[in-house]
Amino acid sequence: MAQSPSIFLTIAAFLLVLGPLVLVHELGHLLVARIFGIRADAFSIGFGKELTGWNDRHGTRWKLSAWPLGGYVQFAGDLNASSLPAAQDETLSPEERAGMFQFRPIWQRSLVVLAGPLTNLFVAIAIFAAFNLAYGRIESSPVVAGFSEHSPAEAAGIRIGDRVVAVEGNTIGSFDDIRERVVPFAGYDLAILVERGGRQLPFTVHAADHVVKDKFGNESRIGLIGIAAGKIEIVPVGPVEAVTLASRQSWGIMRMMVTGIGQIFTGHRSVKELGGPIKIAKYSGERLSMGWPEFVWFVAMISINLAFINLLPIPALDGGHLAFYVAEWVRRKPLGLRSQECAFRTGVAFVLALMLFVTLNDLASLKLFGG
Repeated sequence: MAQSPSIFLTIAAFLLVLGPLVLVHELGHLLVARIFGIRADAFSIGFGKELTGWNDRHGTRWKLSAWPLGGYVQFAGDLNASSLPAAQDETLSPEERAGMFQFRPIWQRSLVVLAGPLTNLFVAIAIFAAFNLAYGRIESSPVVAGFSEHSPAEAAGIRIGDRVVAVEGNTIGSFDDIRERVVPFAGYDLAILVERGGRQLPFTVHAADHVVKDKFGNESRIGLIGIAAGKIEIVPVGPVEAVTLASRQSWGIMRMMVTGIGQIFTGHRSVKELGGPIKIAKYSGERLSMGWPEFVWFVAMISINLAFINLLPIPALDGGHLAFYVAEWVRRKPLGLRSQECAFRTGVAFVLALMLFVTLNDLASLKLFGG
């Protein structure tokens, strides 16, 4: 097992991952808000006490705060950093109201809120597209060329030369598609359709529950059906295909996240697989020690995670705001301030409880605590 990176490298790598990703997320909110003429009172990287800052010509206070585990934009008219609207002041002029977030149409508020997660998603797509341009795409046929020892697919009746055309009803176009539909489903019985001699034959294959260790001793559970691809080619791609492929890769990763969370709720995966800031810091240091390409790829993965998490319909997150706007659109009027405040407090409590849980989870996994 390789030696773990130093604590200094780990902290530096963690800041290099989280700082820029939080910055671009909040910039997404701010820039779209400015397009609509919405004023921002504060733009903060981190929460809590301000460490340093300055005011720009738009009247926005840019600041670096004590706790660097996120950030926020506080718009004019917001009660607090979570964008809970303040009570309406009837003495405000039409010009003052025009610059406040809470008085803008639903579609404008929705676009401002969506801009943060979408910016994180675009960052990931840009990184993947750059890798695709630099290295090309892997092309491999979904034809079975061999079996591993004790192969579940071979035991189920699949033969060499069979072409996999569907897994769990999802069409398969390449061998990588098979991995995407098998790896997250350790211990599941999978419906696999193959083509053999012009006929399509259905099989049920039990995906083996396999534990993988990398060079730093980290473990992950993956599903395997024990088949090997034949000829693998690296095909150069142009800019358009690179972006299209990157979009598919990003969507595939988000789909696997949804699957993983669903498996935790149903008990198919342990809650120990949830990670928090300590685990992200650990992986950040390890990836940076492996070289910049590995580190930048990891940044893209975390960027997708941030986009996904922020879109969850939890009050205090971007997805929670969007849920309120949907309710407002259906009701033809906003929810009452008291209802919103109660929901936000519940959301903040949930997020804090989750952060505490995953942090304790991270600590329990460290060697220091017997993990």
